Amino acid sequence: MLKVWKWYQSCLSLHPVKTQVVSSGFLWGIGDIAAQYITHSTVKKRLQSPDADGEFKINWKRVATTSVFGFGFVGPVGHFWYEGLDRFIRLRLCYQPKSVKFVATKVAMDGLIFGPFDLFVFFTYMGFSTGKSVAQVKEAVKRDFLPALVLEGGVWPLVQVVNFRYVPVRYQLLYVNIFCLLDSAFLSWLEQQKDAPWKQWFNNFTSFKEGGGQSGL
Repeated sequence: MLKVWKWYQSCLSLHPVKTQVVSSGFLWGIGDIAAQYITHSTVKKRLQSPDADGEFKINWKRVATTSVFGFGFVGPVGHFWYEGLDRFIRLRLCYQPKSVKFVATKVAMDGLIFGPFDLFVFFTYMGFSTGKSVAQVKEAVKRDFLPALVLEGGVWPLVQVVNFRYVPVRYQLLYVNIFCLLDSAFLSWLEQQKDAPWKQWFNNFTSFKEGGGQSGL
C-alpha cells in the first residue's frame, strides 16, 4: 500500500489533471458496480426469495457509462473547481486558511454551486446515455434531482468541513474522490430506483407546498 501511495503522489505531482481524471473514472465505475449489487440485493430481499432475481451479473455497459462520467466530468471539472475555489477564497476574499470563515465559505459555495450542478449533469448525462428522449430526461431529472439534493445535502457539508479544515489542498481532491466512490454508488442506486415510493413522496411534498402557496394567494 505504501508503494501505491508513493506512486499516486508521484503521478499527482507530475500529472495532476490526468491523475484525477483516471482515478475519478475508476472510482465511479467501482461505485456503479456497488450500486448494481445493492439494487440486486434489495430486489431479492423485497421478493423474499434468494433465487427471485437470479444470479447477480454486472452490467458492464452501465459501468462503462458511469466511468465515462467520472473521466469526462468529475475528474477535470472537480480538479479545477477545488483548485479555483481555494485560490478565490484565499486571494480574492483574503480569508485566513483553515479559519471558521474560510471553511464555512468553502462549504457554502461548494454546496450551493458545485453540488447542484454536479447532480444536474449526472442525471442528464445518464438519461441521454441510455437513449432517453429530451422529454424523458426532463422527467427523470425532475424525479431524481430533489431527493438526491436533499439526501446529499445532509452528508456532504460534514464531509467537506473535514476536507477544507484538515486536509492539505494538494490532497483535497483525493479525499473527495474517495467519498465519490460512495457518492457514485448512491447516485447510481438512486437513478436505478426509477419511480420508487419514497421518491414520489418528495415530489408529492413539493407539489403540496406549491399548491398550498398558490391557494394562499
